[in-house]
Amino acid sequence: MLYFIILIAVISLLVICGLVYQQLGLRADQKHFPAPGRLIDVGSYRLHLYETGMGSPSVILESGISASSLNWRRVQSEVEKFTRVCSYDRAGLGWSDLGDPSCTPGSLAIQLRLLLQRAEVSPPYILVGHSFGGLIVRSFATRFPKETAGIVLVDPLDPAEWTPLSDERQRVIAHGIRLSRRGAVAAKMGVVRLCLNLLIGGRRLLPRMAAKAWSGRASRVTDRIAGQVRKMPEETWPLVASHWKQSKCFEGMARHFECLPESIREMADTPPLSTPVTMLVGSQNDHPADPRLHARKISTDIKFIFAENSGHWIQLDQPELVVKSICEMIERVHHKSVSPIA
Repeated sequence: MLYFIILIAVISLLVICGLVYQQLGLRADQKHFPAPGRLIDVGSYRLHLYETGMGSPSVILESGISASSLNWRRVQSEVEKFTRVCSYDRAGLGWSDLGDPSCTPGSLAIQLRLLLQRAEVSPPYILVGHSFGGLIVRSFATRFPKETAGIVLVDPLDPAEWTPLSDERQRVIAHGIRLSRRGAVAAKMGVVRLCLNLLIGGRRLLPRMAAKAWSGRASRVTDRIAGQVRKMPEETWPLVASHWKQSKCFEGMARHFECLPESIREMADTPPLSTPVTMLVGSQNDHPADPRLHARKISTDIKFIFAENSGHWIQLDQPELVVKSICEMIERVHHKSVSPIA
């Protein structure tokens, strides 16, 4: 009985220490890593908008399912040289507050429009969407065609690959939700913060053990995430780490996964757009079907490009290709807006 009481006391002490460690860390992060952009009130929560450059049309960068505005830095730093460009964080991710639990493309497109209106970023827009973000920008263009001048899709998610939703796909989604929920608890307890601080300091043993206890796939989880982060500008690494030390980021990711089946159903039978679209697809990805078939379903006016040296994250593997596609779309919009001389 005595040993049991001592065990409970030790566990309670560790929990209290973890909670205090997390709160002190959050305060330090707010001081050292403030939001680089504006926090825009969109109702009951705020979304972070990072805007640079000047000119029209404005380019809007939409991230993948669990990514933040930071993974667009290489692209944004180039696009800002010739027009206004905005990246932002969806609710729960990056510097944004945890807000509306609805994370379907339609609801997120409406949230994006409200954000742009509140921030006074006027249309027309060129929308750039990576992966799941491709569904959001397509939904935006469907709902607000007069505000959408063009679209650039960066290795977009294909609803057909998830339709019908197989047992295996459902297991993948359920696994993602479980990992996210566990991550949220671990972050609240300071465990994620401790592991990331050790990783940054070059000590991998404890983080790998924690990852294995968390997911059962230690090396796959930590190495894959670290590999993508290393492709980003080095100055963003501490910022990425500070975000994933917060429970809200895991909660935001869980909500996206929970809404994924509904998101797929919502976009499965979306009619083709008439908006001009450029679609980039990573050649180093495994595609169950020819992605050009996917392209034909997206728009009646589409340019298809294989990114030969890229996997899924083309904006990190070949950012210059994404920038070139955006630049070409801007030139096309400008050319279209010039009236012929009588």
